[in-house]
Amino acid sequence: MNQVASRIGKTLALVLPVVLVLSGTLAVTRVPWATSASEAQTLTAAHPQAADATRSAPQEVLRRRLLTELQEKSPGVALTSLQREMAERPSLAQYCTSIARSLGRAAAARYGSQRAQNWSRPVCDTAFATGVASVG
Repeated sequence: MNQVASRIGKTLALVLPVVLVLSGTLAVTRVPWATSASEAQTLTAAHPQAADATRSAPQEVLRRRLLTELQEKSPGVALTSLQREMAERPSLAQYCTSIARSLGRAAAARYGSQRAQNWSRPVCDTAFATGVASVG
């Protein structure tokens, strides 16, 4: 009798936590305030402030400004501005490679790969040169 009670106790000790976790998880997913992932994404994308946040991300503002500068002046001026921005705003350093690569692609598209390589400099490693090479 003592062994039977011990065996039932061990079984409950193993099964009960699993049952509680599963039932709790299922209960939380069924409450009215829980939305599915697609609904949440739709709501976020439809929200006007969400669209503004994506458009006005600092790295995207900088990228657009530098691409405009590249088109209006030269890739050298845009790269100098990028270098200056990275020194002034280190928080944007993680986007430096991506921005420099975009500048390289734009320079190659406008001036051709050979001529665009003349403006290459060690801003964000070799990202500008990589961008130029990806077009040609």
